[in-house]
Amino acid sequence: MSMVKKLKLPLWSRIFIGMILGLIWGIIAISANLEKFTTNWISPWGTIFLNLLKLVAVPLIFTSLIKGITSLSDISKLSKLGIKTLGLYLITTVMAITIGLVLVNSLKPGKVFPEDKKVSYSEKYESTLTGKEIDVKSRKERSPLQFFVDIVPENIVNAATDNSNMLQIIFIALIMAIAIIILPTEKTEIAKKFFENVYDIILKIIDMIMAVAPYGVFALMAALVVDFSGDKDVFTALGLYMITVISGLIIILFIIYPIIVRTFTGRKYKDFVRGMLSIQMVAFTTSSSAATLPVTMKQAEEEFGISKETANFVLPVGVTINMDGTSLYQAVAAVFIAQVFGIDLTFGDMLLILLTALISSVGTPGIPGGSIVILMIVLSSVGIPVEGLALILGVDRPLDMLRTVVNVTGDITVSTLIDKKLQ
Repeated sequence: MSMVKKLKLPLWSRIFIGMILGLIWGIIAISANLEKFTTNWISPWGTIFLNLLKLVAVPLIFTSLIKGITSLSDISKLSKLGIKTLGLYLITTVMAITIGLVLVNSLKPGKVFPEDKKVSYSEKYESTLTGKEIDVKSRKERSPLQFFVDIVPENIVNAATDNSNMLQIIFIALIMAIAIIILPTEKTEIAKKFFENVYDIILKIIDMIMAVAPYGVFALMAALVVDFSGDKDVFTALGLYMITVISGLIIILFIIYPIIVRTFTGRKYKDFVRGMLSIQMVAFTTSSSAATLPVTMKQAEEEFGISKETANFVLPVGVTINMDGTSLYQAVAAVFIAQVFGIDLTFGDMLLILLTALISSVGTPGIPGGSIVILMIVLSSVGIPVEGLALILGVDRPLDMLRTVVNVTGDITVSTLIDKKLQ
């Protein structure tokens, strides 16, 4: 039994193996004329996997937002500290998303795909793309305020039946969470417990779905290779995508955060980097901001001299809502997939990606697969086919490790600023 446990591979490695095997099968299928077999008998399992992820997208974002916001009810007692904390976390997240959007639109990793392959993909998912084109045309003819009109649904049930209406779901969750905070605790205790329990159930469902992720990724990758006939441009684009994400994360880690800390607190660059090292190592190996929190709080007090009061409030809030690395990744991934499909995103689409990634970052659960489900929400908000996730699932683990490093570094950066202002 102990030998079996030792041989049990972690999820990320099984997903990677699934991607490699899918790649190998796709190449074999092309050379052995098994394309039809792959399309008929293997590809559907990848579609089922994606449908399972779509299935939990709405309940996840709805319950996680309510749980996340209602857990911050102490802000009413610590109004100054709370407002500053939320404000700074939102500012750093917007900066991260903006950096991601600038990089992906400058480097254009998805543009290396040949035009004939883009046309092929566009034809395959014509219904999704046609719907987006119609929506873009209609938006040009409507009021400039129509965007805000569309956020407010006239029917809760209708809003919950379409993943592309995710901003409406977010709006409903925000209103409900605010109402729960305003009402007396004795009247909302059962409701809060209900949403917390449903949230835990959704996380367990995601665990179950991610248990079959290696098989889903195998099917998706095999179908992808067959669709593109083993075209090397697919893998060139994937490499450029990884370089784009990593570049953005490095810019935030080694330029943006140290400059902010140096400018507003006077802490030297090398001192900041040295103080963060142990926290970043734990974050990198665990890929979990929550698991890193005890180390983060210890270092915050001992290495950065942050007061216990500030650390005890700001850092746990950061684990809940501050996802700079994750938000950057979501922005880059969304635009990259759009480029692969040959979709020309408008400036309004970019703003929508920024807004959706910003709000959704509050609901990103710290579990394997959590950011993938949230990314589906970002893709759906601008009409990008979620099938494009097949391109990036296999290489997500190393990027996830780096994203977590950025997330915890952002938590310390904001804590340092908050503590300095309170002195």
